[in-house]
Amino acid sequence: MQLDFNATLLVENRMQLSEQELRRRHEREELEKMGINPYPSETFDITATAKEIKENFDKEKNNYQEVTLAGRLMSRRIMGKASFAELMDSTGRIQIYVSRDDIAPGENKDLYNTVFKKMLDIGDFIGIKGYAFITQVGEISVHVTELKVLTKSLRPLPVVKREVDENGNEIVHDGFTDPELRYRQRYVDLIVNPHVRETFKKRTQLVSTMRNFLSDKGYLEVETPILQPIHGGAAARPFKTHHNTLDMTLYLRIANELYLKRLIVGGFDGVFEFAKDFRNEGMSRFHNPEFTVMELYVTYKDYNWMMDLVEEMVEKVALALHGKTEVQVGDNVINFARPWKRYTMYEAIEHFTKIDISNMEEPELRQAAQQLGIHVDPTMGKAKIIDEIFGETAEPYLIQPTFITDYPVEMSPLAKKHRSKPGLVERFEAICNGKEICNAFSELNDPVDQRARFEEQLELAKRGDVEAMALDEDFLRALEYGMPPTAGLGVGIDRLSMIMTNSNSIQDVLFFPQMKPEKQDKKDEE
Repeated sequence: MQLDFNATLLVENRMQLSEQELRRRHEREELEKMGINPYPSETFDITATAKEIKENFDKEKNNYQEVTLAGRLMSRRIMGKASFAELMDSTGRIQIYVSRDDIAPGENKDLYNTVFKKMLDIGDFIGIKGYAFITQVGEISVHVTELKVLTKSLRPLPVVKREVDENGNEIVHDGFTDPELRYRQRYVDLIVNPHVRETFKKRTQLVSTMRNFLSDKGYLEVETPILQPIHGGAAARPFKTHHNTLDMTLYLRIANELYLKRLIVGGFDGVFEFAKDFRNEGMSRFHNPEFTVMELYVTYKDYNWMMDLVEEMVEKVALALHGKTEVQVGDNVINFARPWKRYTMYEAIEHFTKIDISNMEEPELRQAAQQLGIHVDPTMGKAKIIDEIFGETAEPYLIQPTFITDYPVEMSPLAKKHRSKPGLVERFEAICNGKEICNAFSELNDPVDQRARFEEQLELAKRGDVEAMALDEDFLRALEYGMPPTAGLGVGIDRLSMIMTNSNSIQDVLFFPQMKPEKQDKKDEE
């Protein structure tokens, strides 16, 4: 086919199109000239998927099952008057057999000779009707009797070649594997790397399992504000914006904790929310500025009760996703069966460093950090130093799920003071594969103590701690009306998804992770 370069010259100059892209645009024009809309509007009713056809086909009877399906054209083998091709829908791939005399009977053979053979490309969407059959080599296929163009793709897909070796293992050549391209062009990643879809299906199954688990216990799923006048509920730097009509500064929430506690004050016995939170912090394979958390608050419970609930819930997630409590994560097999190991924070640090820091004040903690080769700066108070020591010496070595309990009061402005250990709070984190997956408290419900904790945070902010909490007067007012004893929990859905899907990076479990601006060609910038 000769390319009509005059018709595409303007587009070429503006978009710097490749020869393949120009050819596909020309094919689009030719289809329209033939009266074929490359982007039709009407519904195309599907009666079966590729997976259903393969699962339901009776090979022994070789029954001719009539089907209607649609998907992307992923390969073609043109053989004169007949061709084999491969169609991919959301469930997988299936071979199709296209005969000129079946789809273009009579005198007009253009649908096969011109459209199918010359104007369709890999990546185009087609709809087909026909019947399922099994080929002489034993492959379940669809014999096409009707074919319709549903979408013309104007960009070629990356060429990924697959073959099966003598042991039945699939070998992939020239795969679409560059991480930056995969994350930036997730839509292409999902097309050419179908296994990626399974990761996100498992993530959805994880969330559904947790949601059903909590709902079955009678807790109410709620929604709280994303735009907040005060960034509270966690120690983090917020994103800031401005509301023009109200002429006020607003923050993207760093946590939904304080609003959920207001609902407990209002009379609910148990509330939870799957929330998008935002923190203006560094990025890594464990951190994305936008992330998902599930927070739960239940009245008349404490952190010991919450540990039992977390064990039960996460074990149920592992069983739902894998059918067993053991999950392969990198080189490790992690077992989520109950009960999990438990350390206090000071016990964990001493276990890995042989240093007891439980009675140290800030100057001694700085010396201990220096002894351990851990950098601390002058803006860090006692809590931050302890957190750094734990994060460097203990956390990375906690592979099996482990509860770390009883944190110093300075580290937890929203947790209740320990009932029997002065200077500590009733808090735990669950650590797995060397990273925190959840955080929980016996919630602080003394408004006088809470105000004092907020004021301590203000002092840390004056020292330069950009993650110190703000003082929320409305939340304090809510506490003054009375909040019953409450256990609270936050679970990092992205972190837990990484573990449950054996993903090395948080970007692998986010459809569209935050990326640096895409580099533009100099010619495009001019």
